[in-house]
Amino acid sequence: MPFGDTFKALSDPTRREILSLLRQGSMTAGQIVEHFDTTGATISHHLNILRQAGLIEDRKSGKYIYYELNTTVFQEVLSWLQTLMEEQHHEKDQ
Repeated sequence: MPFGDTFKALSDPTRREILSLLRQGSMTAGQIVEHFDTTGATISHHLNILRQAGLIEDRKSGKYIYYELNTTVFQEVLSWLQTLMEEQHHEKDQ
């Protein structure tokens, strides 16, 4: 999996804060906006970037769209980082 979009999405502090909020559970865009001093359009832009990177998923329920974490992508990133660290540790031992 290419991680470029993932790391780009994680590079923004607002997007990282959105991810932290979603750790508590699924939220609508309106609920997320309440935590920021910015416009709904700006938060929607951030949500779109996070969704394109696969870090969040959305599901429609009635007239609302709920956003939640997609932990699969986080697990893939952690697995890649762990492999990288193991390779570096192995090279130092030789």
